[in-house]
Amino acid sequence: MNDLIYDKYKKAGKIAAEARDYGCNLLKPGASFLEVANKIESKIVENGGGLAFPVNISVNENAAHFSPKHDEKLVFEMGNVVKLDVGAHMGGFIADTAITVEIGANNYENMIKASEDALNNAIDMIKPGVNLSEVGRVVEETITSFGYKPIKNLSGHSLEQYVLHSGMSVPNVSEASNKIKPKIGDVLAIEPFATNGEGRVISGKGSNIYLCKESIRSRIIRDNISKIHFNKLFGKFKTLPFAERWCIDLISTNVDLILRRLSFLGLLKHYPQLIEAKEGIVTQKEHTVIVNEEGCEVIT
Repeated sequence: MNDLIYDKYKKAGKIAAEARDYGCNLLKPGASFLEVANKIESKIVENGGGLAFPVNISVNENAAHFSPKHDEKLVFEMGNVVKLDVGAHMGGFIADTAITVEIGANNYENMIKASEDALNNAIDMIKPGVNLSEVGRVVEETITSFGYKPIKNLSGHSLEQYVLHSGMSVPNVSEASNKIKPKIGDVLAIEPFATNGEGRVISGKGSNIYLCKESIRSRIIRDNISKIHFNKLFGKFKTLPFAERWCIDLISTNVDLILRRLSFLGLLKHYPQLIEAKEGIVTQKEHTVIVNEEGCEVIT
Protein backbone atom coordinates (compact mmCIF):
# COMPACT_ATOMS: atom_id res chain seq x y z
CA MET A 1 0.00 0.00 0.00
CA ASN A 2 1.49 3.32 -1.04
CA ASP A 3 1.30 6.52 1.00
CA LEU A 4 -1.46 8.04 -1.12
CA ILE A 5 -3.78 5.06 -0.64
CA TYR A 6 -2.92 4.87 3.05
CA ASP A 7 -3.79 8.53 3.51
CA LYS A 8 -7.14 7.99 1.78
CA TYR A 9 -7.98 5.07 4.06
CA LYS A 10 -7.02 7.12 7.10
CA LYS A 11 -9.19 10.04 5.99
CA ALA A 12 -12.13 7.74 5.23
CA GLY A 13 -11.73 6.15 8.66
CA LYS A 14 -11.74 9.49 10.43
CA ILE A 15 -14.85 10.63 8.55
CA ALA A 16 -16.70 7.34 9.20
CA ALA A 17 -15.84 7.37 12.90
CA GLU A 18 -16.98 10.96 13.33
CA ALA A 19 -20.24 10.21 11.52
CA ARG A 20 -20.81 7.10 13.66
CA ASP A 21 -20.30 9.02 16.89
CA TYR A 22 -22.44 11.89 15.65
CA GLY A 23 -25.19 9.41 14.81
CA CYS A 24 -25.10 7.89 18.30
CA ASN A 25 -26.14 11.25 19.75
CA LEU A 26 -29.19 11.30 17.47
CA LEU A 27 -30.61 8.00 18.75
CA LYS A 28 -33.40 9.08 21.09
CA PRO A 29 -37.03 8.04 21.64
CA GLY A 30 -39.23 9.61 18.97
CA ALA A 31 -36.37 10.38 16.59
CA SER A 32 -37.05 9.50 12.96
CA PHE A 33 -35.09 6.69 11.28
CA LEU A 34 -35.12 8.72 8.08
CA GLU A 35 -33.89 11.92 9.68
CA VAL A 36 -31.10 10.11 11.51
CA ALA A 37 -29.92 8.36 8.33
CA ASN A 38 -30.03 11.56 6.29
CA LYS A 39 -28.13 13.53 8.93
CA ILE A 40 -25.38 10.93 9.24
CA GLU A 41 -24.97 10.68 5.47
CA SER A 42 -24.93 14.47 5.16
CA LYS A 43 -22.20 14.61 7.81
CA ILE A 44 -20.04 12.23 5.77
CA VAL A 45 -20.45 14.33 2.63
CA GLU A 46 -19.91 17.63 4.49
CA ASN A 47 -16.62 16.27 5.82
CA GLY A 48 -15.43 15.46 2.31
CA GLY A 49 -16.19 11.75 2.13
CA GLY A 50 -18.19 9.62 -0.24
CA LEU A 51 -20.99 7.31 0.89
CA ALA A 52 -19.63 3.76 0.86
CA PHE A 53 -23.11 2.35 1.54
CA PRO A 54 -26.40 3.56 3.01
CA VAL A 55 -26.46 4.00 6.77
CA ASN A 56 -27.73 0.72 8.22
CA ILE A 57 -30.12 1.05 11.17
CA SER A 58 -30.90 -2.42 12.50
CA VAL A 59 -33.03 -2.77 15.63
CA ASN A 60 -33.37 -5.61 18.18
CA GLU A 61 -33.53 -8.98 16.35
CA ASN A 62 -32.55 -7.37 13.05
CA ALA A 63 -28.78 -7.94 12.90
CA ALA A 64 -28.01 -6.01 9.73
CA HIS A 65 -29.23 -4.57 6.45
CA PHE A 66 -32.00 -2.07 6.98
CA SER A 67 -32.02 1.49 5.71
CA PRO A 68 -35.10 3.73 5.68
CA LYS A 69 -37.05 4.48 2.51
CA HIS A 70 -37.57 8.04 1.29
CA ASP A 71 -40.98 8.21 3.01
CA GLU A 72 -40.12 6.08 6.07
CA LYS A 73 -42.35 6.71 9.14
CA LEU A 74 -40.47 4.57 11.69
CA VAL A 75 -39.27 6.25 14.89
CA PHE A 76 -37.02 4.98 17.66
CA GLU A 77 -38.56 3.71 20.88
CA MET A 78 -37.33 3.45 24.45
CA GLY A 79 -35.38 0.21 24.88
CA ASN A 80 -34.54 -0.29 21.20
CA VAL A 81 -31.18 -2.01 20.71
CA VAL A 82 -29.86 -0.20 17.64
CA LYS A 83 -26.97 -1.30 15.44
CA LEU A 84 -25.69 1.76 13.58
CA ASP A 85 -23.44 0.76 10.66
CA VAL A 86 -21.69 3.57 8.77
CA GLY A 87 -19.33 3.65 5.78
CA ALA A 88 -17.31 6.38 4.11
CA HIS A 89 -14.85 6.29 1.26
CA MET A 90 -12.17 8.49 -0.25
CA GLY A 91 -11.63 7.75 -3.91
CA GLY A 92 -13.20 4.32 -3.38
CA PHE A 93 -11.03 3.39 -0.39
CA ILE A 94 -13.59 2.37 2.22
CA ALA A 95 -13.85 2.54 6.00
CA ASP A 96 -16.67 0.54 7.61
CA THR A 97 -17.65 0.87 11.27
CA ALA A 98 -20.57 0.02 13.54
CA ILE A 99 -21.73 0.43 17.12
CA THR A 100 -24.68 -0.71 19.24
CA VAL A 101 -26.74 1.73 21.31
CA GLU A 102 -29.55 0.76 23.67
CA ILE A 103 -31.93 3.72 23.78
CA GLY A 104 -32.75 4.90 27.28
CA ALA A 105 -32.11 1.58 29.03
CA ASN A 106 -29.33 -0.79 30.15
CA ASN A 107 -31.00 -4.19 29.82
CA TYR A 108 -28.46 -5.41 27.25
CA GLU A 109 -25.34 -3.64 28.52
CA ASN A 110 -23.58 -6.97 29.05
CA MET A 111 -24.36 -8.18 25.53
CA ILE A 112 -23.08 -4.91 24.08
CA LYS A 113 -19.87 -5.42 26.07
CA ALA A 114 -19.60 -8.98 24.73
CA SER A 115 -19.42 -7.79 21.11
CA GLU A 116 -17.08 -4.92 22.07
CA ASP A 117 -14.65 -7.19 23.94
CA ALA A 118 -14.77 -9.73 21.12
CA LEU A 119 -13.80 -7.00 18.66
CA ASN A 120 -10.95 -5.78 20.83
CA ASN A 121 -9.62 -9.31 21.30
CA ALA A 122 -9.84 -9.97 17.57
CA ILE A 123 -7.96 -6.76 16.78
CA ASP A 124 -5.21 -7.78 19.21
CA MET A 125 -4.75 -10.98 17.18
CA ILE A 126 -4.66 -9.50 13.70
CA LYS A 127 -1.20 -9.55 12.16
CA PRO A 128 0.41 -10.78 8.94
CA GLY A 129 0.08 -14.54 8.61
CA VAL A 130 -2.44 -15.12 11.39
CA ASN A 131 -4.97 -17.83 10.64
CA LEU A 132 -8.35 -16.08 10.54
CA SER A 133 -10.01 -19.20 11.91
CA GLU A 134 -8.06 -18.57 15.11
CA VAL A 135 -9.43 -15.02 15.18
CA GLY A 136 -12.92 -16.50 14.88
CA ARG A 137 -12.18 -18.87 17.75
CA VAL A 138 -11.22 -15.96 20.00
CA VAL A 139 -14.36 -14.04 19.02
CA GLU A 140 -16.49 -17.10 19.78
CA GLU A 141 -14.80 -17.76 23.12
CA THR A 142 -15.14 -14.14 24.18
CA ILE A 143 -18.85 -13.93 23.39
CA THR A 144 -19.69 -17.31 24.93
CA SER A 145 -17.81 -16.32 28.10
CA PHE A 146 -20.52 -13.67 28.59
CA GLY A 147 -23.25 -16.30 28.21
CA TYR A 148 -24.23 -15.34 24.66
CA LYS A 149 -23.75 -16.81 21.19
CA PRO A 150 -21.83 -15.37 18.24
CA ILE A 151 -23.75 -15.24 14.98
CA LYS A 152 -22.01 -17.94 13.01
CA ASN A 153 -23.25 -17.00 9.53
CA LEU A 154 -22.20 -13.36 9.72
CA SER A 155 -18.57 -12.38 9.38
CA GLY A 156 -16.18 -9.52 8.82
CA HIS A 157 -14.69 -8.96 5.41
CA SER A 158 -11.81 -7.54 3.44
CA LEU A 159 -12.13 -4.27 1.55
CA GLU A 160 -10.69 -3.08 -1.74
CA GLN A 161 -11.14 0.05 -3.83
CA TYR A 162 -14.88 0.45 -4.55
CA VAL A 163 -15.52 -3.11 -3.29
CA LEU A 164 -17.14 -3.40 0.12
CA HIS A 165 -16.89 -7.21 0.39
CA SER A 166 -13.81 -8.22 -1.55
CA GLY A 167 -13.57 -11.93 -0.80
CA MET A 168 -11.72 -12.51 2.48
CA SER A 169 -13.95 -13.39 5.47
CA VAL A 170 -13.15 -12.74 9.14
CA PRO A 171 -15.29 -15.35 10.92
CA ASN A 172 -17.04 -14.94 14.25
CA VAL A 173 -16.60 -18.63 15.10
CA SER A 174 -13.79 -21.09 14.66
CA GLU A 175 -13.77 -22.46 11.11
CA ALA A 176 -11.38 -25.32 10.49
CA SER A 177 -11.78 -24.88 6.74
CA ASN A 178 -10.77 -21.21 6.85
CA LYS A 179 -7.01 -21.18 6.25
CA ILE A 180 -6.85 -17.60 5.00
CA LYS A 181 -4.00 -15.51 6.36
CA PRO A 182 -3.91 -11.74 5.83
CA LYS A 183 -0.76 -10.01 4.63
CA ILE A 184 0.72 -6.56 5.13
CA GLY A 185 -1.49 -3.94 3.45
CA ASP A 186 -4.71 -5.93 3.64
CA VAL A 187 -7.71 -3.94 4.89
CA LEU A 188 -10.24 -5.78 7.05
CA ALA A 189 -13.59 -4.87 8.60
CA ILE A 190 -13.94 -6.93 11.79
CA GLU A 191 -17.48 -7.13 13.18
CA PRO A 192 -18.46 -9.54 15.97
CA PHE A 193 -22.20 -10.05 16.58
CA ALA A 194 -23.53 -11.38 19.90
CA THR A 195 -27.05 -12.65 20.57
CA ASN A 196 -29.25 -14.32 23.17
CA GLY A 197 -30.97 -16.19 20.34
CA GLU A 198 -29.96 -19.17 18.21
CA GLY A 199 -26.73 -17.73 16.86
CA ARG A 200 -27.57 -17.47 13.18
CA VAL A 201 -29.52 -15.14 10.93
CA ILE A 202 -32.14 -15.81 8.28
CA SER A 203 -33.29 -13.61 5.43
CA GLY A 204 -36.23 -11.31 6.07
CA LYS A 205 -37.95 -8.62 4.08
CA GLY A 206 -36.14 -6.31 1.69
CA SER A 207 -33.75 -3.82 3.24
CA ASN A 208 -34.18 -0.94 0.76
CA ILE A 209 -30.48 -1.42 -0.04
CA TYR A 210 -29.42 -2.39 -3.58
CA LEU A 211 -26.32 -3.17 -5.61
CA CYS A 212 -25.86 -2.99 -9.37
CA LYS A 213 -24.84 -6.35 -10.85
CA GLU A 214 -22.79 -5.59 -13.94
CA SER A 215 -22.73 -8.78 -15.99
CA ILE A 216 -23.39 -10.14 -19.45
CA ARG A 217 -27.08 -9.89 -18.59
CA SER A 218 -26.76 -6.17 -17.90
CA ARG A 219 -25.20 -5.64 -21.34
CA ILE A 220 -27.92 -7.45 -23.29
CA ILE A 221 -31.06 -5.95 -21.75
CA ARG A 222 -33.80 -6.03 -24.36
CA ASP A 223 -36.20 -3.77 -22.47
CA ASN A 224 -34.97 -0.30 -23.42
CA ILE A 225 -36.63 1.41 -20.44
CA SER A 226 -35.01 -1.01 -18.01
CA LYS A 227 -31.68 -0.52 -19.77
CA ILE A 228 -31.94 3.27 -19.39
CA HIS A 229 -32.74 2.97 -15.70
CA PHE A 230 -29.99 0.44 -15.02
CA ASN A 231 -27.42 2.60 -16.81
CA LYS A 232 -28.46 5.59 -14.71
CA LEU A 233 -28.05 3.61 -11.51
CA PHE A 234 -24.75 2.04 -12.50
CA GLY A 235 -23.44 5.37 -13.72
CA LYS A 236 -24.20 6.91 -10.33
CA PHE A 237 -23.37 4.13 -7.85
CA LYS A 238 -21.01 1.80 -9.74
CA THR A 239 -20.03 -1.16 -7.51
CA LEU A 240 -21.15 0.32 -4.17
CA PRO A 241 -24.49 -0.37 -2.43
CA PHE A 242 -27.14 2.34 -2.62
CA ALA A 243 -30.46 3.18 -0.97
CA GLU A 244 -33.93 3.41 -2.47
CA ARG A 245 -34.13 7.01 -1.19
CA TRP A 246 -31.00 7.94 -3.15
CA CYS A 247 -32.87 7.12 -6.37
CA ILE A 248 -35.75 9.58 -6.00
CA ASP A 249 -34.02 12.38 -7.90
CA LEU A 250 -32.38 9.95 -10.32
CA ILE A 251 -35.56 8.08 -11.28
CA SER A 252 -38.40 10.55 -11.10
CA THR A 253 -41.42 8.21 -10.96
CA ASN A 254 -42.35 4.67 -9.85
CA VAL A 255 -39.03 4.14 -8.08
CA ASP A 256 -40.21 1.07 -6.15
CA LEU A 257 -41.62 -0.53 -9.27
CA ILE A 258 -38.47 0.10 -11.28
CA LEU A 259 -36.17 -1.24 -8.56
CA ARG A 260 -38.34 -4.35 -8.19
CA ARG A 261 -38.28 -4.94 -11.95
CA LEU A 262 -34.51 -4.53 -12.20
CA SER A 263 -34.11 -6.93 -9.26
CA PHE A 264 -36.44 -9.45 -10.95
CA LEU A 265 -34.34 -9.21 -14.12
CA GLY A 266 -31.20 -9.98 -12.11
CA LEU A 267 -29.69 -6.56 -12.74
CA LEU A 268 -29.84 -5.44 -9.11
CA LYS A 269 -29.22 -7.28 -5.88
CA HIS A 270 -31.77 -6.31 -3.23
CA TYR A 271 -30.24 -7.13 0.12
CA PRO A 272 -32.58 -8.85 2.57
CA GLN A 273 -32.80 -7.82 6.19
CA LEU A 274 -30.86 -10.31 8.31
CA ILE A 275 -33.01 -11.47 11.22
CA GLU A 276 -31.87 -13.56 14.19
CA ALA A 277 -33.39 -17.01 13.66
CA LYS A 278 -35.14 -17.12 17.06
CA GLU A 279 -35.68 -13.34 17.12
CA GLY A 280 -33.03 -12.91 19.78
CA ILE A 281 -31.59 -9.48 20.49
CA VAL A 282 -28.39 -8.79 18.54
CA THR A 283 -25.44 -6.50 19.33
CA GLN A 284 -22.54 -5.57 17.04
CA LYS A 285 -19.30 -3.63 17.12
CA GLU A 286 -17.11 -3.04 14.05
CA HIS A 287 -13.83 -1.39 13.14
CA THR A 288 -11.78 -1.26 9.95
CA VAL A 289 -8.09 -2.10 10.31
CA ILE A 290 -5.02 -2.02 8.07
CA VAL A 291 -2.64 -4.94 8.55
CA ASN A 292 0.94 -3.76 9.10
CA GLU A 293 4.30 -5.17 10.22
CA GLU A 294 3.50 -4.91 13.95
CA GLY A 295 -0.08 -6.14 13.78
CA CYS A 296 -2.80 -3.82 12.57
CA GLU A 297 -3.91 -0.20 12.77
CA VAL A 298 -7.50 0.70 13.60
CA ILE A 299 -8.61 3.54 11.30
CA THR A 300 -12.19 3.97 12.58
